[in-house]
Amino acid sequence: MSELRGIYTLWKREVLRLLREKSRLVSSVVTPILWLVIFGTGLGMSMATRAGFSYQQFLFPGIIGQTLLFTAMFMGISVIWDKQFGFMKEILVAPVSRLSIFIGKMLGVGTNSMLQGIIVFALGFFIGVPISVMMIVEAIPLMILVTIGLVCIGLIIASVLNSLENFGVIMTFVNMPMFFLSGALFPVATLPDWLKWVFYINPLTYGVDALRAVTMGSAWQTILPLWQTIAVIIAFDVLMILIGSYAFTRTK
Repeated sequence: MSELRGIYTLWKREVLRLLREKSRLVSSVVTPILWLVIFGTGLGMSMATRAGFSYQQFLFPGIIGQTLLFTAMFMGISVIWDKQFGFMKEILVAPVSRLSIFIGKMLGVGTNSMLQGIIVFALGFFIGVPISVMMIVEAIPLMILVTIGLVCIGLIIASVLNSLENFGVIMTFVNMPMFFLSGALFPVATLPDWLKWVFYINPLTYGVDALRAVTMGSAWQTILPLWQTIAVIIAFDVLMILIGSYAFTRTK
């Protein structure tokens, strides 16, 4: 019970931190709106509509992936704050395993990312995405799977760093390539073969691809069969959880 109580406490702390910082929540929602409305409309006008869907509909899953990526990985900064203010030392000496500490942090940061991802998902109503109950039922678990691995990456990086400045630099170095090399802005199938491998080793590529399969249905041809795509995401999540748990055992 002490382990579960510790996980719950860390989860609740991260969620309350987000709810108290309204500006961060607002900015995380405004940015995707700008991408969908300005970038999607502007670039969409210069691109031919494919297979009965607009560029904004194509871009929509990519922006969901972007929101999950940026929020999940940036929220790892809470570990750096906890180190600098001494809270991390208090957690580490508590009668709770470091695996539980990692899981609590992961669930808390993941919940924050999911809240923002769901808000962005709701924006689909305003750009013509035919959102249905079945789509919501399929998309939410998929978003959770995508978020888990991304959260772990942020926590792993934060666990080995002690400087906010270094964390910001590393996050930019990791986030931007993952986003632009995920097929969020353009279809991977249209790329030359020599470049595709870069996209195929990017875990976010499979998350965005699966979200497109859910939101666009038969109008979208996935890189792999959907069940294989989900299997890749789950395998990535398991690997990141194992690495993250080990990294937290080394945290001081």
